[in-house]
Amino acid sequence: MKQFADKLALISITLWVGSLWAIGYIAAPTLFYHLPDRLVAGSLAAEMFTIVAFIGMACGAYLLLNRLTKFGGLAFKQGFFWAVFFMLLLTLAGHFGIAPIIAQLKADALPSDVMHSVFANRFEAWHGIASIAYAIQSFLGLVLVLKATR
Repeated sequence: MKQFADKLALISITLWVGSLWAIGYIAAPTLFYHLPDRLVAGSLAAEMFTIVAFIGMACGAYLLLNRLTKFGGLAFKQGFFWAVFFMLLLTLAGHFGIAPIIAQLKADALPSDVMHSVFANRFEAWHGIASIAYAIQSFLGLVLVLKATR
């Protein structure tokens, strides 16, 4: 059973970090580059980021539980544990804190594009915060990948 739990942890790391990188740095930019309608591109990207957030919540919870089960209190002394913890924290903050603010700004701007509204500056600021949080998650994901076999 221990071997299964460890393999599931590796699968969780792969799924979480892979989806972060694939959606954030390949799929979403591709949407904005190829779709002529930025509203459609943004809507599709938001849906993909929601899926990535739920993947992160599930994988993060499992990885923390796996580490605590495997190492007990010693898990709190491991960089891996804290990388997962902060990735999960950023996922929760992004999905339940930042994303609703961005969505509300878009809704308040309708029928206009948010970038052509009085909300453009606030949208840019919150989008920047979301992008920084995502970049930090992505870097911490690299830490997970490199520490996965320890």
